[in-house]
Amino acid sequence: MAEVHILVEGFISDEDDHVRSTVGFVRDGDTLIVVDPGMVPSAEAILDPLQALGVAPEQVNDVVLSHHHPDHTLKAALFPNASAHDFWAEYVDDLWIDREAEGLQLSPGVTLMETPGHTPQDISTVVETDDGVVVFTHLWWTAEGPEEDPFSVDQEALHRNRERILALPNLSRIAPGHGPSFVPGTQTPR
Repeated sequence: MAEVHILVEGFISDEDDHVRSTVGFVRDGDTLIVVDPGMVPSAEAILDPLQALGVAPEQVNDVVLSHHHPDHTLKAALFPNASAHDFWAEYVDDLWIDREAEGLQLSPGVTLMETPGHTPQDISTVVETDDGVVVFTHLWWTAEGPEEDPFSVDQEALHRNRERILALPNLSRIAPGHGPSFVPGTQTPR
């Protein structure tokens, strides 16, 4: 089974203009994946915890971009040998490979889902671990929601895809776009 690590815990400040994306790392056998390497205080905020796990940036196979806002993409170039994945393509050097994200398996334990809501182009990364399924997603910014995403162009899609994620068998944790991972429950915004 795959293992999940949070390299950077994201947040949005109410007091100033600081924003951090939650940056994840998934190891599934020989497949090494970084999710949403976006805005962080410095490159070292991502690279140091990755190095502590015994992984050099050149070893990362795949980078997943949940959507194309800079706060989730800014540091993607730290991984020079990785394929980048978004909602409609895979990018390798100067090669653009059209494909849908829905159901794409990056490894035996890692699958992408198309989950529009925050933007029309959102994807979520579903990881099967020994402790259950962990989902990296921007359908929630934090455990509290927000109930209604103030930037969403389609609130109905947001709520529909939240329900879709919450219905995943063996769901154990959600790693939201800008907050600590959480165990979903009855209080989780739908």
